Amino acid sequence: MIPRILKETISQRLFKGKTILLIGARQVGKSTLIREILKDHNYTFFDGDDPLVREIFTNPNTKEIETILGNSKIIYIDEAQRIENIGITAKIIHDQFNNVQLIMSGSSAFELRNHTNEPLTGRKFEFFLYPISYKEYESSVGFLDAKRDFENRLIYGFYPEVINNIGEERDTLNEITQSYLFKDILSYANIKKPEVLEKILQALAFQVGSEVSYNEIAQLTGVDKNTVSNYIHLLELSYIVYSLTSFSRNLRNEIKTNRKIYFYDNGIRNSLIQNFNPIGLRNDIGALWENFLMSERLKRNHYHGKYCNKYFWRTTQQQEIDYVEESNGEITGYEFKWNPKSKVKIPSTFSRTYKANVEIITKENFRDFV
Repeated sequence: MIPRILKETISQRLFKGKTILLIGARQVGKSTLIREILKDHNYTFFDGDDPLVREIFTNPNTKEIETILGNSKIIYIDEAQRIENIGITAKIIHDQFNNVQLIMSGSSAFELRNHTNEPLTGRKFEFFLYPISYKEYESSVGFLDAKRDFENRLIYGFYPEVINNIGEERDTLNEITQSYLFKDILSYANIKKPEVLEKILQALAFQVGSEVSYNEIAQLTGVDKNTVSNYIHLLELSYIVYSLTSFSRNLRNEIKTNRKIYFYDNGIRNSLIQNFNPIGLRNDIGALWENFLMSERLKRNHYHGKYCNKYFWRTTQQQEIDYVEESNGEITGYEFKWNPKSKVKIPSTFSRTYKANVEIITKENFRDFV
């Protein structure tokens, strides 16, 4: 098992008087992580996919909860979003049984948050788990093996099942994509045309690193712009993709409304377009490199509490900065180049206007960035 950065963070929150909530996309390793944290503890496990578990945790009174808990000091409920009114039940456990540590995890992040946000306000520690990060991977296999495997990771990504099934990466990714990734969206949103959702995802996959046009995607998929917008919103809520908005402060020619959309994992992106060609045979290495760096930076900032505003920058004259971070009043720009020998011209307008440093991230120096 590859050690996860969140293990120590969550372990330190046990018995601190709050419910622990772990969310994230399917198959990123949530249950594995919680079981690893609790391996030296006595705990009682409940599976929200079990109909009996759903029945006993739906609207129980305090006396019934006392019977369910028994002498357990740690209760772990997986797939908690499947239990009706789980937020109210969790609130009762928190308020009435303060010697019990409740831990809940769920793959349908937007459902679990909807069920728990109001009842557990001020009563929870919430954590988000991503696919394995490059830092976690390198720490597990060592610097040299991580470097040898680096191009494979750009192609196949960092889902645990993908890393653990060498030689079967394509089949594993296709299984994750088709059987797990769309499951929550299709059931939660009652989407009647899953083929439209897949077409939208494929369109987004081909546009990684470019500004996304909802109108163009609408024309490609044969649906209206509002439907495209709604589907992309659901994809963001389910942590398949995330968006980056444009940075603007005061220049008239800055583009203020466009956005870029990235995938949380390169492997998922490549599975959607069925392109697993080696790096040397690809014409989209720039997009792969940018998507990898963006997702890894997201993991790094989240796991280490580095809070910042995130943007890209472009003007109507096509001047561009790939990625911009604003933190504590400081603005830093980043340009992503796979080839360290690529010539990069940094727009002086950006540096001068915002008094910002711009760093160039290549395959030779990316480890400090992620």
